[in-house]
Amino acid sequence: MDTTPLRDAYRALLDAAATVAGSGDPKAPPAGEWNADQILAHVAIVNATTIAAASCVASGANTTYDNRTAHDPWTLDRVITNAGGNAGLRERIRLQGEALCTLGGPVLSEAELATLVPTLLLSHDTVLVDQPMPLRDLIGGLAEAELPGHTKQLLALL
Repeated sequence: MDTTPLRDAYRALLDAAATVAGSGDPKAPPAGEWNADQILAHVAIVNATTIAAASCVASGANTTYDNRTAHDPWTLDRVITNAGGNAGLRERIRLQGEALCTLGGPVLSEAELATLVPTLLLSHDTVLVDQPMPLRDLIGGLAEAELPGHTKQLLALL
């Protein structure tokens, strides 16, 4: 799997996050939207969930993929606190990105990347996916939609 788009998406997200953090006074998000720390915590949880699924597949274990925890306000706040705030979240995401690029690249075989993973993906309380998806698509989806969407969300705070 070519992880160049994934690396590029992580770089763009982290650049946007650093820009917002360095802006001194980011705009408040619109009602019902997340601030920068909450966006980063959400991404960190999604990354951890993706790493867990990939690790299960690599170990030969069954797995599922469910992003509902990444939307829970209490969990977002806990992750922000445990990571040490914005700078800690950015470093966590950087390292998770490296791990996912490694797993999606040289670590997992084509057969492992083709493994169907029962998947439940929600966004704003709307079900986007409720069916098995190849692990490759879960990892690739980060580069295609998840990370670029949150990069735009961060930049809207400037």
